[in-house]
Amino acid sequence: MAYQAGGQRSVPRPVPGTAEARAYLQDYAAYLEAVTFPSVVMDHRWDVVLANSAFETLFRGVGPHPTALPGDNFLRFVLFHPDASSVLGDHESSWCLPMLACFAAAVERHGHDAGLQAIRREIAQDPLMEAAYRQGLPHWIRAVGAEAVEHDGAVRPLLHPDPRRGSVECRVVVETPRNLRELGYTRLTLVLRETPASAPRRARRPRRAAGHLSVVPAPEA
Repeated sequence: MAYQAGGQRSVPRPVPGTAEARAYLQDYAAYLEAVTFPSVVMDHRWDVVLANSAFETLFRGVGPHPTALPGDNFLRFVLFHPDASSVLGDHESSWCLPMLACFAAAVERHGHDAGLQAIRREIAQDPLMEAAYRQGLPHWIRAVGAEAVEHDGAVRPLLHPDPRRGSVECRVVVETPRNLRELGYTRLTLVLRETPASAPRRARRPRRAAGHLSVVPAPEA
């Protein structure tokens, strides 16, 4: 994530466009920082353009990774970072599969986009993700319904690094003002909600290791 030196306010990455558009993003960064919930602005490749301090705090325990840091490309983080399941609860069904479905839709819309094609190659090089993309995803969508892939309005579990929060739910809110939309960006905010008192606290999950995704039919012995 890019931050101004000596402060916590996020600053936009260099983007093409007019000086007016760049000034708008600079002011939008200040607005985003005033939001208390984790909030991020991304382009159609899920490259992060802006992220606030609450977003950084949510993922502060995530280890280094050459291509899949949450503040660089959120899709790659969800799919490939071994620490993703330590923050994103019910990682496979609540985060990974909906993101794969959105990625598949983006590939249909922007099939020749070099950035999306690079992610597609990374999926192909990961046997688990490739199996989930080709075999598991269609089966999962048929089972749960097309509405399950929508981000806006979905309630999904998080494992917050602040021990006072621990296991929480978040309402995913996707909103895109006209100026962001014209720049090709989308804003996603995770509105944190307290888990009901009767629900047990979830232990932080271990790093993802090679294994079997439940949505993919197990190979026959």
